[in-house]
Amino acid sequence: MLDRKFILENAEAVAQNCVNRKVNVDIPRFVELETQRKAMQQEIESLNAQANATSKSIGKAKDAAERDALKEQGRQLRESVAAKTVELDALTAELDAIHRAIPNMSHPDAPIGEDDKSNLEVGRGATPVPTFDFPVLDHVQLAEKWDMIDFEGGARVAGAGFYFLKNDAVLLDLALQRFAIGILLDEGFTPMVTPDLARNDVLQGTGFCPRGPETQIYSIDNTDLSLIATAEITLGGMMANQTVDSTQLPIKCCGISHCFRTEAGAAGKASRGLYRVHQFTKVEMFAFTLPEESEQMLFTLRGIEERIFNELKIPFRIVDTSTGDLGGPAYRKFDLEAWMPGRNDWGEVTSTSNCTDYQARRLNARYKIKGEKGSHLLHTLNGTAIALSRGILAVMENYQQADGSIRVPDVLKPFIGKDVLGPKN
Repeated sequence: MLDRKFILENAEAVAQNCVNRKVNVDIPRFVELETQRKAMQQEIESLNAQANATSKSIGKAKDAAERDALKEQGRQLRESVAAKTVELDALTAELDAIHRAIPNMSHPDAPIGEDDKSNLEVGRGATPVPTFDFPVLDHVQLAEKWDMIDFEGGARVAGAGFYFLKNDAVLLDLALQRFAIGILLDEGFTPMVTPDLARNDVLQGTGFCPRGPETQIYSIDNTDLSLIATAEITLGGMMANQTVDSTQLPIKCCGISHCFRTEAGAAGKASRGLYRVHQFTKVEMFAFTLPEESEQMLFTLRGIEERIFNELKIPFRIVDTSTGDLGGPAYRKFDLEAWMPGRNDWGEVTSTSNCTDYQARRLNARYKIKGEKGSHLLHTLNGTAIALSRGILAVMENYQQADGSIRVPDVLKPFIGKDVLGPKN
């Protein structure tokens, strides 16, 4: 979340940022409540001081009448404190709800727009968009042809949006994971397999809403736990209420986890098959940095995503995400969109975000500098190394051949052990 003092001192800019990001937040009400909260807090402190002074005076009373009067005065002061505290608690609850809804500020270069249609293309990968001299199949048709994905079986077991990977799809899934992890090890990341569950305060700390009509999170009844939508949640949560030495930074982790999303309202041809599902595996990058190093780290993470898809020889473009398409915690975000022949269009496969100190303030994730008093908020960044569902989709569709078989990308052959997916050997 944003610093309260920053909001008060920059209320107009914060309000305009909310407009740019299509977030309906009452900033004037926040300013009003925060001003009231400060005044009420001072009033309570003053009443407490008076009550304490009165209590100390009782023992010095000249007679019983003065003692009784002081006791009555103390009682009234304590009642006033109790009443004011109830008012303060109600005011603070409303204030906190508004505060948590205020998104991060936006990078000055982020395109201003309503949604993903305003995203700005800023580059393309090394592999050109392919041309085919045969009718193109999408990944669902290819999977049916070679018995690689069972959507109907997944629906019988868990409902629409779930699936079984089978046969060569399993080999492809595991190969993509191992390939991505290899690159991340080369880039100095610490590999982790994270929990698939997190406490709700950790979800809220990283900017995810575990409850309410807008949530995309599966919550576990009668617990304070939810299924995670990304390892960003668990990797970020590792540093909750922790303080690290500045010499340890940057800290770079990559987490393998299952990801669970309700994807409420998602439908249509663009969401067909593996593109938008309720469960998938992902390799996620996460970094904790000094504030002055976070912008460069954003481009480092983006460069790793580009390296992965360039080495896979999947065509992609890079887009600078518009303000209306940024998630609440992101200051700036870049997406990689792979070419998907089955839809004859681009589709998002990775994103990387600089969240500055927005998540760290919620999580109380801090660093200290040797020789200095106090501590400072970390900056946090996240990026998708590979989301396996969309990675599988992109490989299947871009590497298909006239007979429907699927060539194995050269970098995956050592992990798969064959050149072609589909036909039985």
